[in-house]
Amino acid sequence: MFRIDGSQGEGGGQILRTAVSLSAITGKPVEITNIRSKRPNPGLRPSHLTAVKVLADLFGAKVENLKVGADWVRFEPSSRFEGATAKVDIGTAGSIPLTLMAVVPAVSLSGNELEIEITGGTDVKASPTIDYVRFVVAEIFRSIGIKFSVDVVKRGYYPKGGGIVKATIKACRSPAASEFLNGRYVEPKITSVCSELPRHVAERQIASALVSLEKAGIKCSNYSASYETALSPGTSILLYSVSDFGGPYIGGDSIGEIGKRAEAVGREAADRFTESALAGTAVDPFLADMLVLPLCLAKGRSIYKTARVTGHLRTNLAVAGAVTGCRSDVKPAENGHLVTIET
Repeated sequence: MFRIDGSQGEGGGQILRTAVSLSAITGKPVEITNIRSKRPNPGLRPSHLTAVKVLADLFGAKVENLKVGADWVRFEPSSRFEGATAKVDIGTAGSIPLTLMAVVPAVSLSGNELEIEITGGTDVKASPTIDYVRFVVAEIFRSIGIKFSVDVVKRGYYPKGGGIVKATIKACRSPAASEFLNGRYVEPKITSVCSELPRHVAERQIASALVSLEKAGIKCSNYSASYETALSPGTSILLYSVSDFGGPYIGGDSIGEIGKRAEAVGREAADRFTESALAGTAVDPFLADMLVLPLCLAKGRSIYKTARVTGHLRTNLAVAGAVTGCRSDVKPAENGHLVTIET
């Protein structure tokens, strides 16, 4: 039984998701303690519980103390995979993207396949947007060997949720050790969405993002605004640049909130994008921590460059090392940091 301290590093729900996903892949049981103990509302939240329950059901795992507010959980996977298809309702506006980021690598890297439908929040706080997952994460995962597709049936925002996403996950028996060092310029694309709000909100988000890009000396001629149905009003925007040749794989997203002007949403997403684009790095800071899980299971040495090191990245590296025994290093480099993972 591997014991993971859930209060280490940034101390968030990512520790739980990473530990349980790696447990499902490797077959090694884990116990996570002090779950989210540093947060204002410590313990398991509904969205965290959903991710663990989905993996438990798929991998026939024995789980102890799985309840909202729990400060520890034990997860013991079996040797059988119960999946093929699954339907999950988070029950709130809990993050569909974060649930997917636990399920996708666990299913694919264990050599299994799955069609899953998840109901919840597609674009919510403290989470990547669903567009970031399907346009940025899916592309870089594909280059590692993990193939999955995402279909957004309906958007879901706080507070009602109700978003519906269908995903198809393919098996990957051996992820490829990878280098993502190419930070060359690739003209970005912009996708802006609004629901139950005037269409001009999505258009204003784009206009603001374009102004920010122009000030940074970055051109963008490929952008789109769309109106999609949802139970609650909401908006999101994503700016991204993707290339198959070692990078870049960078994105910057943002969501609308009550009292937050559309112009601020667009500017925030642009600022997140330009941080990596101007630094000439291949991987954005949020994607950097998502790469840890697949690359800690790839045979050989992987290396990538990111503009900034986050607490999530360092914590994920520590958890991955504890469960898999992989070695990792983070070193300063020109305009960023080099992350190395070796197995």
